[in-house]
Amino acid sequence: MTAPIIAVSGSRATLRRNFWRGVWRVLKRKPSRMLGVAIMALFAFMGVFGPMLYPERLPRDDSALYAPLSWKHPFGTDFEGTDVLALVITGSRYVLLTGLVTAVITVALGTGIGLFAGFRRGRWDTVLMRITDMKLTIPGLPLLLILSTVWKFSSAVEMGLVLGLLGWGGVARAVRAQTLSLRERGFIEAARGLGLSTTHIVGRELLPSMAPFIAMNMLIAVTGAVYAQVGLFFLGVLPFEANNWGVMLNLAVFGGGALTTTSALPYLMAPLLAILLLTLGIVLVVDAMDEIFNPRLREE
Repeated sequence: MTAPIIAVSGSRATLRRNFWRGVWRVLKRKPSRMLGVAIMALFAFMGVFGPMLYPERLPRDDSALYAPLSWKHPFGTDFEGTDVLALVITGSRYVLLTGLVTAVITVALGTGIGLFAGFRRGRWDTVLMRITDMKLTIPGLPLLLILSTVWKFSSAVEMGLVLGLLGWGGVARAVRAQTLSLRERGFIEAARGLGLSTTHIVGRELLPSMAPFIAMNMLIAVTGAVYAQVGLFFLGVLPFEANNWGVMLNLAVFGGGALTTTSALPYLMAPLLAILLLTLGIVLVVDAMDEIFNPRLREE
């Protein structure tokens, strides 16, 4: 009994090593993918450790309001003399945590409902898709505006939870369509013929085939959450109780007149560049993931 267990565990360890070696080969194949990993690592470091590098209340310099770019202030200062780079770094935690929570909830709910409905079909499929259709008819922005009157969204988890619960409908519909297509393929029929369990077929056969598609939905969920929360703060819908890139944009445009004067322009451009760089990093990483999980795209 011991020998088969050791053999199975050894084969699994070998598969894991081969997988990570394949990941490394895919990443090295294009320098842009390594750049994407570096960008994602940078933002992860900013979100986790960035706020720890600064005091809870950032220092202000009343003699350096809207100071120009310099070595001391790479992106200048804001209307209170606070370093703009420090604001971007400390504000990244709320943005990134919201995006992560939103993506996890959106993809988990959407993928789970879509897989179950598409694989089981019948009555469950009809009920779940009617619920999904009703969810898709609910306008997200007006609902967020209503919720903002009673919910301050001071926590990134709260914001991510709401955005995730509002955004899973499209993922569920798309995953169901993919499941309906894959369940009729030969390898699924072969798995059924061998008497494999539903859990095995879904977890070992369907999910790996859909991994690139799910990764793309993860990308859409993260970027959509970033744009949604930044947009809400920028419009002034939510109270400025959290340090957020959208708050910076609002204060730069409506408070500093960044669209009409150049003094506040760095204050406006810094969070915009952060959003652009984050989106670029995610796109480059997902490009690599598509090849990692789809053997037909690998260039041997």
